[in-house]
Amino acid sequence: MTSCTLTGHSLSTFPKADVSLDLANDTGRLILGGGCFWCTEAVFLQIHGVDSVVSGYAGGHPDQANYKSVCSGVSGHAEVIDIRYQPDKVTYTDLLRLFFAVAHDPTQLNKQGNDQGSQYRSAIFFITPAQQNVASAYIEQLNNSGVFTAPIATTLEPLSEFFNAEQYHQNYAQQNPMQPYIRFTAQPKVEKLQTYFPDQLKK
Repeated sequence: MTSCTLTGHSLSTFPKADVSLDLANDTGRLILGGGCFWCTEAVFLQIHGVDSVVSGYAGGHPDQANYKSVCSGVSGHAEVIDIRYQPDKVTYTDLLRLFFAVAHDPTQLNKQGNDQGSQYRSAIFFITPAQQNVASAYIEQLNNSGVFTAPIATTLEPLSEFFNAEQYHQNYAQQNPMQPYIRFTAQPKVEKLQTYFPDQLKK
């Protein structure tokens, strides 16, 4: 979990990005990979200004964009979420901050907890060069800040295409709150968000 690699900084004082994305350059869309998409989806659905979160796949061959192939770890895809948001209510860098602080552990390479393989890699699939530049600057800032005990492993990859995951994966945590994986992996992330970033929550 993310708190394991934080150096003692409080999540409530987790650094904000020094470099921001201009509103004119903000597409209102962000594609993130941070381990199992059930968990990241559960976090970002809570955030004020987020209109929708769709679980899916990015970074691999179109013919293999299905759960069985992706879980094999050889398709090249990452499990990702497609976030659509209102830039005048929540910013691109607000979302990146929550991605690094709460939604996953960005220092783990090709894994999140017991989930192992490149399909669980930490990744930002940028849509525009502006997104790439801001994300790159923020990663450098976080590495230099010493907020984590290990270097950030998050990759920056151009988005070629996003593929929706199967319907039963959508809004999975909310529909299956008592499922053990959701209780022990997703719910603690949501609770961190609620505890340390209450101003970011939907009213």
